[in-house]
Amino acid sequence: MLEQVGSLIGSPWIYAVVALSVLLDVFLPVLPSGVLVITAATAAAAGSATDVPDILALTLCAATASVLGDLVAYRLAWRGGDRLDRAISRSRRLTTAQERLGAALARGGGALVVLARFAPAGRSVVSLGAGAAHRRARDFLPWSALAGLTWAVYSVALGYFGAHWLGTSWLATAVSVGALFAAGAGAAYLMRREPRAS
Repeated sequence: MLEQVGSLIGSPWIYAVVALSVLLDVFLPVLPSGVLVITAATAAAAGSATDVPDILALTLCAATASVLGDLVAYRLAWRGGDRLDRAISRSRRLTTAQERLGAALARGGGALVVLARFAPAGRSVVSLGAGAAHRRARDFLPWSALAGLTWAVYSVALGYFGAHWLGTSWLATAVSVGALFAAGAGAAYLMRREPRAS
């Protein structure tokens, strides 16, 4: 059955679908963009370079879409004005995340941006929070680029090497997706734990 999905994924349109999914998941964190990237990479491991996405192209597509999505969210939040500030102030979680992000970026330690890329909805909170707090783009975007590239490399590697180690099957995809979710759970745990440590 993975071969049938692989034939669908083998279309050049897969790059557009991956890019759109990754770009939009900053606004709709429920989109399974990570699952799509892993599935495309698993299919790439199953086929020849002529009928499946190239691993490097898939990685660059996912990383670029991630950074562009972050930039769009950042700019929209920057221009959101008082209405967005009021919406953030109504949520204790968003207010805390915005304060922590501001402190991390002010210290030059944007590792939080990279960590948040793996946490569920973390990318959304960080991108919108940085824009709403009017953080300088030069403080945020390099970390966003590193986060997008790290996430894309990790996701593609999970699918590709999972298929090589476990075979191109649904088991390989499921194990790879499980590893992606485990990284997300670990990132969420570290993000919650950090304020008590500092």
